[in-house]
Amino acid sequence: MTDPIIAVLAFDGISPFHLSVPCLVFGEDRTALGLPRFDFRICAVKAGPVHTEAGLTVAAPHGLEGLDGADIVIIPSWYHLGEAPAPVLMEALRRAHQHGALIVGLCLGTFAIAAAGLLSGRRAATHWAYSERLQKLHPDITVDATVLYVDNGDVVTSAGVAAGLDCCLHIVRARYGAEAALRLARQIVLSPHRQGGQAQFIEHPVAKSENADRFTQALDAVRATLAATHSLDRVAEAAGLTRRTFTRRFQKSIGTSFGEWLTSHRIELAQRLLEATEKSMDMVAFEAGFGSATSLRQHFSARLKTSPVQYRREFSRRTDQKDERMVLSS
Repeated sequence: MTDPIIAVLAFDGISPFHLSVPCLVFGEDRTALGLPRFDFRICAVKAGPVHTEAGLTVAAPHGLEGLDGADIVIIPSWYHLGEAPAPVLMEALRRAHQHGALIVGLCLGTFAIAAAGLLSGRRAATHWAYSERLQKLHPDITVDATVLYVDNGDVVTSAGVAAGLDCCLHIVRARYGAEAALRLARQIVLSPHRQGGQAQFIEHPVAKSENADRFTQALDAVRATLAATHSLDRVAEAAGLTRRTFTRRFQKSIGTSFGEWLTSHRIELAQRLLEATEKSMDMVAFEAGFGSATSLRQHFSARLKTSPVQYRREFSRRTDQKDERMVLSS
């Protein structure tokens, strides 16, 4: 089995931080965490040295031919937002997409992907401060300034800066399983699944107070007991808030509704149980807080576009292959 190819585009003037995001997630050997060994390529329109905005010089061993055969192509940022990318780059992106590569735009990288025509008629994310500009340049795109990333299946785009890490971790979770993503998140000291969206960064943070501490404690208690029933009224009471105040504070600080937040945590727990255990669907549903296998299946279909049975089959198969490769190589 060949190593998955990850191609990252660099260019003169790129921020070292933006470039380091995919390097951190995909550029290091993570086989001990259950991830494959990636064929990681730093590419440029023309192979050679790339000068970053911080004065550092990075070698780009590959030209655009490095995108050929790639499983994932990542544009970690962009520049000259009002100008179309070089035709040769847009053609390379379209060709990679046609050949089945996942195209990823982190932060302003969404502008390059939009210019290539790969987001027409679709939702997209970018840094909140540039969302209106992206919308004006490409009115055929639905720009969502409230989310951390948007996954269209074959094209993924993210919000600004640190949201690129959330996006890359999401890709790891979607392709290689929740357990591998959790291990990776622990190693790089990142939240496995940061909730909410850019709205939490656009607003001023909520001041620390006794109620805010109780609010955090109430959410921690929910996460620790996902199998239990958690009504909005009871959680609000535990936080020392009225239902209305709790709902308003939750939306402002987390960026989503309590119900969406709770469902996301339950799905993530169910993923881990399906990957790491042989428990029945009924037991997985019970421990994850869905109550029944039917409810579990409905939520998986709505959120992950697959069934729990298919999810377990897919990631159990990958785990078995990984174990087999380890035995053969020992």
